Amino acid sequence: MADAKVIPFGEEPRSKRKGKRVGRPRTNRTQSSLAPVPQQREEDPAVPEEDPAAEAEAAREQGDGWDRRLAHGLNFLRRRITGEYEVDDFGYDEELADQVVMSALRPFYEKYFRVEVKGLENIPDKGAALVVANHSGTLPVDGLMLQVALHDHHPAGRHIRMLAADLVFALPVINEISRKLGHTLACVEDAEKLLERGEVVGVMPEGFKGIGKPFSERYKLQRFGRGGFVSTALRAGAPIVPCSIVGAEEIFPMVGNSRTMARLLGIPYFPLTPTFPWLGPLGLVPLPTKWTIQFGEPIPTDGYSPEAADDPMLMFNLTDQVRETIQHTLYKQLVQRRSVFF
Repeated sequence: MADAKVIPFGEEPRSKRKGKRVGRPRTNRTQSSLAPVPQQREEDPAVPEEDPAAEAEAAREQGDGWDRRLAHGLNFLRRRITGEYEVDDFGYDEELADQVVMSALRPFYEKYFRVEVKGLENIPDKGAALVVANHSGTLPVDGLMLQVALHDHHPAGRHIRMLAADLVFALPVINEISRKLGHTLACVEDAEKLLERGEVVGVMPEGFKGIGKPFSERYKLQRFGRGGFVSTALRAGAPIVPCSIVGAEEIFPMVGNSRTMARLLGIPYFPLTPTFPWLGPLGLVPLPTKWTIQFGEPIPTDGYSPEAADDPMLMFNLTDQVRETIQHTLYKQLVQRRSVFF
């Protein structure tokens, strides 16, 4: 009996051969009836042919990307070790803030709190502006998310320089991180200097009264102090941009305050939440609430004379206008949101 023909392995997928009827070859009846007849390979137009050159080019580009990232990271470390980087007179380290701190905060912004930002067009692309926002959440996470919102989503990539309380700069590690992020002391001199340079400055006038208020008073704005932020904006001629933040109130529901522990630790309040201090360090994990940050229409101040900054009635009216705008927007957002977490 003649030898059977051998079909090279892999010439045709089994799935294609299975559905085909293979008959005896008519020309050679002595050929084994068990041997399959070679079939012409059918081209499937739906499946594109593999291009080895394109695959090699894609792999080379991917490798080059990793090489560039590695080289960039090593160069960054070299500059940090040798001190070849710049900070301004407030201690702001733009390179460290952009490449390290923002990268660490971005997953919380995008994945954990799923922040939705509105009204970014109300922040000027250049020049000074004073952003006035509500403060809440037991820990000042809202200020950090506000920074990421402007840095990542504003068309001009603006940096916001937050004004922080004295306590922030009295803590060893927090002090250094805050300075590197561009935060500075909440005083008139620093705020005016930053606005004169054309920076976007952020202030939360409620202070500890807002961030440390009980959960039962959530989204109810506390007193805005004496309106010092208004006089600062008037002197600099910078627009005041009201900002409303929804979602931060529920990350650490503060159901109690241990004043005894607060006095012992020298802090304004010692929060008691459903998880802290009962669960220890786990109690410091915030709840994954859904956030919305909305920037309102700017209130211009360049039409006032420099002497207007000393007019107490004008300061009171503008302060009340900003506060009412933020409060009204908070209530509007609360009505519109579907859920605390979605």
